[in-house]
Formats: sequence, structure tokens, C-alpha cells
Amino acid sequence: MKVRRSILIVEDDASFARALRRSFERRNYEVHLCDGLDGVRTLLKTVSPEYAVVDLKLATGSGLECVKTLHGHDRRTRIVVLTGFASIATAVEAIKLGACHYLPKPSNTDDIEAAFGKAEGDASVPVTARATSIKNLEWERIHETLVETQFNISETARRLGMHRRTLARKLEKRRVT
Repeated sequence: MKVRRSILIVEDDASFARALRRSFERRNYEVHLCDGLDGVRTLLKTVSPEYAVVDLKLATGSGLECVKTLHGHDRRTRIVVLTGFASIATAVEAIKLGACHYLPKPSNTDDIEAAFGKAEGDASVPVTARATSIKNLEWERIHETLVETQFNISETARRLGMHRRTLARKLEKRRVT
């Protein structure tokens, strides 16, 4: 029989977390669930997972703090960040903080396991010649500011000089589901 691998899933959407849990358990993982940074800190007192799947935007804050904590606890932990709010700024920060990969939602267990297996970057990925649009530049600036404010919508809107509701509408329009 195969040795069970241990995985931590940090996700505040209970139904998605349950679905991931069942899927990973069928693949012979010992699964631990947390819904935020406090749960991660508590769990790390007794468990050192080999793998972790962390949602970027948690109800109690940023998943980037969870990535930082997990990587600080054990640098060998393979961490994949999942997000419905993908941006270059948050992808770069996740990798700098210790994630091995960054995936947009929806991603399934096959995508996540493949990401765990990618130890190095792929230099053969084609570079596009397409210029960045104004809308994409705006989107990137919004996400850079969100990261700086630890996903505080009101503070982000203030820093960007826009009304909070306007920012919330922009985020909802561009949400990756």
C-alpha cells in the first residue's frame, strides 16, 4: 500500500473545501482543512504537511500570509495558491513568499497535483507580442494596491482615488470563476 501523503487545504468556501478533501482522500492523501491563518498556525503545532493548497482571498484576510507562515514552518512544503482574483502582482508575491505554483479557479485536483510536480519554471512558454491594454493595466494596479492593503477594499479604494462601490463593481466584473 502506498504511503499516505499529507496535505493542508486552506479554503473558506466550505463546499469547495469538502469537494477538494474528498478528491484528495480518494488519491490517498491525509487531508487537513483550515479556513484561515489562525487555523494554519494551530494546525502547524501538530502537523507538518508535505503539500498545501491555499485560497488567495480568505474571509479573514489574505492567503499570502498563510503561504508565508507555511513556508516559514517548513520550506519543503509544496504550496499551490488558488484564486478567483488572478493577477500578476499577487502571483509574483505568492511565489516570492514560497508558493511553488499559482492557479486560477476553477482548478481541479488534477491541475493541483500537476502544479505540485512542477519543480522548475518552463522557459519554453511563449512570450506574447500583444501589448497590455489599459483595462489590464488598471486591473493590475488595483490588485497591486489590494495586496499592499492586505485586501482591504475601503483602503484600496481610498488609495486609488475611487468610490468603494465603484471598486467593488470592478472587482465583481473581472472575477475569475
